[in-house]
Amino acid sequence: MQRLTLVRYTTKPDQTAENERLARAVFAELRAKAPDHVAYALFRNGDEFVHLFVNAEADDSSAVTDLPSFKAYAKDITARSEAPPEPMRLSFRLLESYGLTRTMAPA
Repeated sequence: MQRLTLVRYTTKPDQTAENERLARAVFAELRAKAPDHVAYALFRNGDEFVHLFVNAEADDSSAVTDLPSFKAYAKDITARSEAPPEPMRLSFRLLESYGLTRTMAPA
């Protein structure tokens, strides 16, 4: 099974820029480490954020959550948010994809 995680939350208006800065640092570290079995995306609409994470090899998120930049981002996320983030963690088998990295293709 693969891990699929979707997290949605709204930041306090005065914390939105800092939240985006911290979240983007995770992507910088991911690009430097380049794990080939994960896909991670960040979406924003005003003060609302959505994160999408896919691990094509295992039901595990440590490729992202163990990064120092992610730990820095997650440290005060509740304080930056209007309400605690709402994570949805699912274990599924990927059947089809379009636009994800090649490693996301069904085995």
